[in-house]
Amino acid sequence: MLDYYFQLGLRSLRRNPMLTALMVMAIGFGVAASMTTYSVFRAVSGNPIPDKSARLFIPLVDNWGPQQNLKGEPADGLDYVDAIALMRAHAAKRQTMLYPVQLAVMPDANRDLPMNAEGYAVGGDFFPMFDVPFRFGSGWTTQDDEKRAADVVISGKLNQEVFAGANSVGRTINLGGRDYRVVGVTNHWNPRPRFYDLFSTSGFADEPDFYMPFNLALQQQMYTGGRNSCRGHLGFTNWTDYTQSNCVWITPWVELDTADEVASYRRFLTNYAADQQRAGRFNWAPNVRLRDVTQWLDYQQVVPPESRISLVVALGFFVICLVNTIGLLLAKFMRRAGEIGVRRALGATRGEIYTQYLIEAGTVGLAGGALGLLLTALGVSGIGVLFQPEVAKLAKLDLSLMALTFAVAIAATVLAAFYPAWRAAHVQPAWQLKSS
Repeated sequence: MLDYYFQLGLRSLRRNPMLTALMVMAIGFGVAASMTTYSVFRAVSGNPIPDKSARLFIPLVDNWGPQQNLKGEPADGLDYVDAIALMRAHAAKRQTMLYPVQLAVMPDANRDLPMNAEGYAVGGDFFPMFDVPFRFGSGWTTQDDEKRAADVVISGKLNQEVFAGANSVGRTINLGGRDYRVVGVTNHWNPRPRFYDLFSTSGFADEPDFYMPFNLALQQQMYTGGRNSCRGHLGFTNWTDYTQSNCVWITPWVELDTADEVASYRRFLTNYAADQQRAGRFNWAPNVRLRDVTQWLDYQQVVPPESRISLVVALGFFVICLVNTIGLLLAKFMRRAGEIGVRRALGATRGEIYTQYLIEAGTVGLAGGALGLLLTALGVSGIGVLFQPEVAKLAKLDLSLMALTFAVAIAATVLAAFYPAWRAAHVQPAWQLKSS
């Protein structure tokens, strides 16, 4: 019977092509607008490291005070003095300090010109903390970091450009005029949003080219290639003055596995800030923060506001399309009241009438989903008109979005058909037979 009802639905759609076209267009445009904006919202609002987001924390200490901080909130990173103090205390099982650096990949036998490369100075715990995947080799050890070994981990993309994709572990690469030993090559790894560096990026930058030891970068007096945030006197002219200033440019991360460890580390932060107050470096009460990944993303408001607004507007447009579809389905079904009356007089139950007309609505939803899929593909390709390029390129029409488009179109149309189908099922056979 379901196949029979489906055939009836197809015949009914061909019987009123203009009415059918209006319903298909309403569903198609509504679902396309929703799925296009949802593709962006899904890309920017996902959990970038779901298995560990509740165990990774960013500790912050207010080094500016209530007169200069961010409405009572500490700065979004640490200055050199606090970063080194927290690193040396090593109050967490794993920890890393990081900041962006920019270096040139110098020419070799295969290239005549230098190539710009963007990377990070990180601690040895960076790789196991964030579950960085490796194609070849691995990261360096904490001991290598302390010894300031000239090691480097490069991305698969940089490995392809410099070493033609071969296993380059143990080989040498020249960055900024210095030779570094390649100890690892990563697989593609670029969590979106880039939760570990929201201080210097929007969270949606391209994959970094390399990672080098944090202590080595400091020893070589590498200034940050990212953001600086300073307060007060900025008259420093050398590395020593810079590192002793209150300029914030380092992002800290720690891994804490249990609630007790979190509480213990929070006490450590508070005690550290209190020690700085007693030493005369701070003249304000301890003001610290310890947020996990999801809390940090929420605080930074990583999801672009335009993506939320666009999604709400698109869903509102979809609702309007569904309301119009309800009216069109009601008109379509009630025009066949005589046919319904005959079927009911011949013994068809109300449940069978419901089934027939809901299946017919499902065929409309299927056709609307096909149109919506085409329009979604066009919308995704042109999403850059509404969003920044680095956000727009995250929108992808993958299999999951295609399946969701059809599912939403069919489910929404069937839902919209409940009232028209109810009206059709409650047609009185006697009245229709008498009028006929």
